[in-house]
Order: sequence, then structure tokens, then C-alpha cells
Amino acid sequence: MKMLTGKRPPAQLPNTNDPCWCDSGQKYKKCHKEADNAYLREERRLLEENRIRKGKVGPQREVPEHIARPEYLKNPGGEPAEGNGRLVRTAEELVRMRKAGAAAAKVLRLAGEAVRPGVTTDQLDAIAHQAAIDLGAYPSPLGYRGFPKSICSSPNEVICHGIPDSRALLDGDIVNLDITVFLNGVHGDTNATFLVGNVDDDSRRLVDVTRECMMRGIKAIKPGRPVSDIGRAIEAHADEHGYGVVRSYCGHAIGDVFHGELQIPHYFDARANTKMEVGMTFTVEPMITMGTFDCYLWDDEWTVVTRDLRRTAQFEHTIVVTETGAEILTKE
Repeated sequence: MKMLTGKRPPAQLPNTNDPCWCDSGQKYKKCHKEADNAYLREERRLLEENRIRKGKVGPQREVPEHIARPEYLKNPGGEPAEGNGRLVRTAEELVRMRKAGAAAAKVLRLAGEAVRPGVTTDQLDAIAHQAAIDLGAYPSPLGYRGFPKSICSSPNEVICHGIPDSRALLDGDIVNLDITVFLNGVHGDTNATFLVGNVDDDSRRLVDVTRECMMRGIKAIKPGRPVSDIGRAIEAHADEHGYGVVRSYCGHAIGDVFHGELQIPHYFDARANTKMEVGMTFTVEPMITMGTFDCYLWDDEWTVVTRDLRRTAQFEHTIVVTETGAEILTKE
């Protein structure tokens, strides 16, 4: 995508008669107002021109019969059953979750290594699907609430839940790949944002800071503390860099169920007062935006995009709370 030259106006513009943001001493209307409006109009035009458009979604991929399926596939529409399991895992369950997490991490690595200009997100889905099967795992998204593919692929302004399709990745794109596998009765959930070819500095910075936000959130995990500490740490780091934090989607408990009842906001929310306990397993998966955190849903009822069409990135790990902090389970 063509990038605009010059300095982008600040996110919060002054009122007409306020001093200009450039510290010239002039009123905003006499200084940068006209130039800012022109910049923002051109930026919006370019974003609209280059926004992600739907490709063709191919058929669901087959999973061999010998691979164990998650429970929700027995229900109409892949709807998960009522009741979302325990929050604290047993030692034996954690052994299995480490294996599922390592499998998810390997699938993510293999799919990520295939990211390059010209590759379609459906081709990445095929790679991840086969990698999961080769490990004896079921790709958890496939059939979950009717989702048609084995991974979520979310390029550029797509926040999450993008459906892999025939659209080829372009030089300069960024793309998030969200991988979950079901292995030995438990799920491992991870994701990362990858650079496609020659990516502009602003997008690279967004990706780097998003990874840092996830790690800040994980570092804030301590038994006895409320889960709101995680969002507080993430939001503070995003704010420091002038980024937004998506509020409509959050981390979640995970184990024998894909999405447990416990929610992990990635911004500070005092209502998120559940105390962390040793043995709890959940995901930390902040979605960080260049602009607004407001979003809207495509008519496919899955794909979520930023309302201003500016780029967004995400990283995720599944963790277990330990006596001293957190252990990342989604590592090879």
C-alpha cells in the first residue's frame, strides 16, 4: 500500500480555537487544521482503496477418523456445551497441556515460515491443517460454532477471526495466524503476527509493541492478584506508544474446553477481579491497534475489522499460573 509522507496528525486533535498541537502559538484553525483534514481525508481514501476484501472460501478440510475430536463437534452447529469446566488444572492435565501447547507452537511456526507475498491464506490453512494432523492433533477451530477452516488468518485491519480464503498476501502486508489444536483431551492456543515481505516501519513497530504488550501481561501474572493486573500492564504499554487496545475480545480460560468462562481483558477493568490461583490455565492475547479500538463485524459473522481500517496486530500464549508467576505452555 502506498504510504503517506509527512507527520500524521495526533490522535486527539485540538478544538478549532485551541492552540495548535505543533506548539507554534497560533490557534489550530490558523495553523494545522486544514493540512490535518487533508491528510486524514487522503489516508482514509488510501485505506478504503487498499482494505481487505473477501476471497473465495474453499471446502472444509478432512481430518482422519483416528484423531480424537473435541466435544463440541457432537453438538448441532458445533456449539460448545453449557458449563465451561474447571479453572485450576491437575498436575496430570498440565502434562497434557504442555504437549498440546508445544504442538500448537510447532504448527504456528510451520505456518509462519510459509508466509510470503503471493501465498494465499487458504494455503497457510492447508499447511497448518496438515501439520496438526501429522502431530496427531485436531485443529480446534474447524467446525467450532460452524467455523469453516482450521486456523484464523487476519491480515492488516482484520482484528481477529479472519477466514482463510483465496486472497493472496501482498508485499507489505502483516498477517496474524491464530492456531489452536486439540490433543490428548486438551487445547493449546497460540498466535503471532507475521511480516509479509517489505513492511513499512510503522507496521513493524506495531508488531513489536504488540509482542511486548503480551509479554508485559504475562509478566504481571501473580497468584493472589486479580486478573485485571494483566490488562493494566498491557494497556499501560500500549498507551505509552499511542496505540489502542481492543475491548470487544479478550483472553479466556482453556483446558479440556476451548473457551472457558474466565475472561482476561487486555485493558484495565476493575470488574475483572477474579484472583489468580496456582494451576489456572488461560490465554493472554492482546489485540493492539494503530488507531481506534472500535470494530465492526463482516456479514460472514466471523471477520472483525477496525472501524477506521488502520492496522492491528496480535500475539497469544496459553499460560499456567505458578507459585512465582506464569509458565508459558505454548512453546516447542
